[in-house]
Amino acid sequence: MNSTSILRIGTRGSPLALAQTHQIRDALATAWPQLAAPGAIEIVVIRTTGDKVQDRPLAEIGGKGLFTKELDEAMEQGSIDLAVHSMKDVPTILPDFVRLPCMVKREDVRDAFISPIAKTPDDLPIGAKVGTASLRRGAQILNRRPDLQVVNFRGNVQTRLGKLAEGQVDATLLAAAGLNRLGLAQHATTLLSSDYMLPAVAQGAVGITCRADDAKAHDFLAPLAHTETMIRVTAERAFLSRLDGSCRTPIAALALLDGDTLSFRGLIVSPDGKDLHRVEGRGHLNDAWAIGDDAAQRVRSVAGPDFFKPV
Repeated sequence: MNSTSILRIGTRGSPLALAQTHQIRDALATAWPQLAAPGAIEIVVIRTTGDKVQDRPLAEIGGKGLFTKELDEAMEQGSIDLAVHSMKDVPTILPDFVRLPCMVKREDVRDAFISPIAKTPDDLPIGAKVGTASLRRGAQILNRRPDLQVVNFRGNVQTRLGKLAEGQVDATLLAAAGLNRLGLAQHATTLLSSDYMLPAVAQGAVGITCRADDAKAHDFLAPLAHTETMIRVTAERAFLSRLDGSCRTPIAALALLDGDTLSFRGLIVSPDGKDLHRVEGRGHLNDAWAIGDDAAQRVRSVAGPDFFKPV
């Protein structure tokens, strides 16, 4: 710990994770003058399992928690005070000592389609290769275009863009939010509407965790919390939690707020895209968790007990 640091923020070392963490650092410095002093906030880079293993699909190396476990451990040991996460990577059940008191304002939720040869997935030639590490994206693409080849495509945003430029695949899909945060939005060929491709649970949202007993960290984070984002993500995470979602189960969800009314859309789809079930829900924003949970129970009953068995 630097002798002048007041707060230590843990993060993964990818360019996107660092960009998100720098935004949180700047927001904290704006909210709290004492954190604006040079060296007051220290950024601690921690390499996670998900970052270390790049040659296999996430589902094969443990599913949810691959990008958060080491950060949680560093927090428990007291080497960091906060951890910045892409919310789509955060398990729905947190360790007992961890709290998630803050999500900042959500970015664009859409998926970006990127291809030098087609404007949308529908325009790709028969048999074209689509690279993605996301079962959700791959399954929804195959539901629309079963003729396409979906191949595993790991690596950070810049790595994937490089692989696409080299011609390893004909197209890829990335979160619009990540491209925006990295200043790479110009690479998107088309932003796919949520009607075309429903996003991942909490896509575009960034959350900050801290220790449950760390009153100082809770106080520092309070001004950054964005209520609408937290309500919407709560409904989506309830849907995921009830379905016991992991990297092996393609699940998508999106909640929107209109005044006091929360509307919810979710879907589950088999990895090969052949079997897809949609569900909708609606209610008061104070019932966000119940709305997502109810939608999950209804779609599970329609899909049947065998739907989520490992392939």
